[in-house]
Amino acid sequence: MHPFNSKLQPFNEADYLRTLPSIRERCSEVFELAKDGQLQFFDYHPEKEGHVVDFCVSLIQRDYGSDYASIPPHGRWRHFDVGGHKRVDNLLRTWRADALGIDQEEICKRLLDLFLISVLLDAGAGDAWKYRETSSGEIYTRSEGLAIASLEMFSSGLFSGQGSPYLVDADGLERLTLEQFSNAMQVDLSTNPLAGLQGRYSLLSKLAEALRSHSDFFGGQARPGNLLNFLDSQRRNERDNPRSSLHVMFLWRVIMEGLASIWPATRTRLAGVSLGDVWPCGALQLALRRKQGPDVPAGEDLVPFHKLSQWLCYSLIEVLQSIMDWEIDGTEDMTGLPEYRNGGLLVDFGVLSLKSASLYDPHGGLPRFPASHPAIIEWRAMTVIELDRIANGVRSQLLGGSVRLSLAQILEGATWKGGREIAKVRRVNGGPPIEIESDGTVF
Repeated sequence: MHPFNSKLQPFNEADYLRTLPSIRERCSEVFELAKDGQLQFFDYHPEKEGHVVDFCVSLIQRDYGSDYASIPPHGRWRHFDVGGHKRVDNLLRTWRADALGIDQEEICKRLLDLFLISVLLDAGAGDAWKYRETSSGEIYTRSEGLAIASLEMFSSGLFSGQGSPYLVDADGLERLTLEQFSNAMQVDLSTNPLAGLQGRYSLLSKLAEALRSHSDFFGGQARPGNLLNFLDSQRRNERDNPRSSLHVMFLWRVIMEGLASIWPATRTRLAGVSLGDVWPCGALQLALRRKQGPDVPAGEDLVPFHKLSQWLCYSLIEVLQSIMDWEIDGTEDMTGLPEYRNGGLLVDFGVLSLKSASLYDPHGGLPRFPASHPAIIEWRAMTVIELDRIANGVRSQLLGGSVRLSLAQILEGATWKGGREIAKVRRVNGGPPIEIESDGTVF
C-alpha cells in the first residue's frame, strides 16, 4: 500500500507512478542502494555533501545577504528576466494599460499560455545553439535563450490560430510548420544547431491534440490558459466557504492527465498507460530480485521523475500566486528537479562519481549517455534525494534552521545557480560534467 492522502490514493501501480509522492519515495529506494554501494554506475560520497552545502550558503549570502525572504522561487519567470530586463513585468504593464480593459483573469490566462508553451520547449538546447533577441540584439543560450525565443514567438502571434499576439491555442499550434518553428528559433543546422529540434516541434503538435482532447481542462477554445477556469471551479468546490487557496493536486492532475499524450510513444508504458518521464532502474531491479526472487511485480523497478512536468508546475504556481493571489497547498510533495545543473553540482563536487573509467570518452571527452541509459536514471534519482539533503543542510546553517526557505527558493538561489557556476569554472563551455543526448523532451 502506498502511503498517500486519501485524495491521492492510486488504484494501481501506473497511477501511483504518476503521482508527486511517488517521485521522492521511489528515488529514496535508489538512495538506500547507494548508501550500501549497490548502484551499478555511481559511487556515493556523503562526506562531500558538506562542501556543497557550504558552497550553496555562500551563493545565497553573496546574492541576498540575510534577506532570505527576497529569494524568488525557481520558475520560468526568472529566465524571462535574463539580462536585467523585466520582460514579464513589462508585459503586465502593457496589458493593464490596454484601452480595452483586460481583466485580471485574462492577464493570468495569457501568462499561463506563455509559461506552459515556454516550459515545454525548455529541454536541453545543447552547447552550440544561441538566440539573438530581436528587440535588444542581445544573445542568449540554453534555458534563457529558449525562454526569450518562446516569448518572442508568443508576442508575435505565432502560436495563435488568428495570428493574435499573446495567445496560444490548438489552431495556432496545428498551423505552425517545422520550417516556421526552426526559423523562429534561429536554427541553422551547420552554424546554429538546436538539440532536439524535431522533438520540440512534435511536442507542440501533440500539445494541440491534447488541448482539443481535454475540453474539461482547456475549454472549447483549446487554450492552455483556460486551465484557470478548471482550477477555480475546483477551488470553489473544495470548500463550503470559498477561499483563495488551491491544493496542488488539482494543477498536477491537469498536467499529468491533460498533457499525457504529448510525450514520445517510446516512453515507458505499464498496463497500457504511457507514464511519461518514468524509467526502469537496473540497480533497483537487481535489488528487488535479490529480495523477492526473479518475478519482480510489474512497475516496482520503475523510477518516476516528471522533471518537465514539475518544472511546469513550479512555473504555473508562481503565476497563480502572483496574478490571482491564490495560496497553493501541498507543494511539499514536489521535489527538486533532476536535471543537469542540479545533478552536475553533485558530480563536480564529488558527491557522486562514476564507478568505471571505461564510461569516460577514450579521447578525453566527457561521458555521454542517452536519457534512457541506466547511469542517467541513477544520477537523476540521486539528485532528487540529494537536493532534499542539501536543502536541509542550507537551512541548518542559516540561523540554525530557523530560516524557512522553500525548496523552490533553494533551487533558485543555490543549487541550480551553483550547478551552472561550478560548471563554468570546471569546463570551458560551461556544460555539465556528463552529457545527455537530448531528444527535446528530457533535461
